Amino acid sequence: MARRRKGRPVNGVILIDKPTGITSNDTLQKVKRIYFAEKAGHTGALDPLATGMLPLCFGEATKFSQFLLDSDKRYRVVAKLGERTNTSDSDGEVVQTREVKVDRGQLERCIAKFRGTTDQIPSMFSALKYQGRPLYEYAREGIEVPRESRKITVYSIELIRFEGQEVEMEVHCSKGTYIRTITDDLGEMLGCGAHVTYLRRTGVSNYPYENMVTIEHLEALLEQAHREDRAPRELLDPLLMPMDSAVQDLPEVNMIPELADHVLHGQPVQVFGAPQEGIVRMTSGEERLFIGVGHIDDDGRVAPKRLVVFRDEVEEDK
Repeated sequence: MARRRKGRPVNGVILIDKPTGITSNDTLQKVKRIYFAEKAGHTGALDPLATGMLPLCFGEATKFSQFLLDSDKRYRVVAKLGERTNTSDSDGEVVQTREVKVDRGQLERCIAKFRGTTDQIPSMFSALKYQGRPLYEYAREGIEVPRESRKITVYSIELIRFEGQEVEMEVHCSKGTYIRTITDDLGEMLGCGAHVTYLRRTGVSNYPYENMVTIEHLEALLEQAHREDRAPRELLDPLLMPMDSAVQDLPEVNMIPELADHVLHGQPVQVFGAPQEGIVRMTSGEERLFIGVGHIDDDGRVAPKRLVVFRDEVEEDK
């Protein structure tokens, strides 16, 4: 007897506007249930306090989520000066209060010091793991564990507003950058302490901000589908972006279907005009069907790295 799948094989990427107050995994599970998706994953956690762009990958697109984890991010952050918390944001406990004696010139000079490539020590209240456990679990138990500093790059950090004790900034940074840590370090640099009160991710890779959708919007579409006795996929699936949107920045190697068939069977192929090295996005035929990600091997051939598995979609709906 055939085993019934727990969900349908949805493939694609959706940009969720994560609400504040819930974890990224909670967001993932809610959206996965709405889509009745067989397989799904997110592409880098946002703090519960944070809102904004959270790309979710469904089905075969999960194979390429690492490329979004490794991509640049953009944020809008509001910090409160004068108070330092144990989590570096307003979800934590205030551990120190100091007088704020900061002028705009001093603030802008300190902010400028974060531009470029620097070493950053992650917060104890982060999802990074130590001996198999997230750091925040140790932190909640009052245990401090060693953390290695990591290279991060802040491409730009701009002061948007400075009013009283509030500082608003826009940040464009590399993967692995903790905005809470930047804020805490800025507060110490200014001598008054600071913590994040508002954080919104406005960009991941080159995904358009206007393509984000809320969970409430998806729930409304699901209710509409049930009310109109329609398959939910008719209203939900048009919101999905293609699988290869996760690797849109990679150079494309388009090949004839015969060569693509060899690649899909795990064989490297010689393709005229392919790059001399690096990772590539592979497509097949005039319709440029995305078949996966490859790399250029030592012989200059395009070799498969991660491949799309094609199968017929099962007509299963919630």
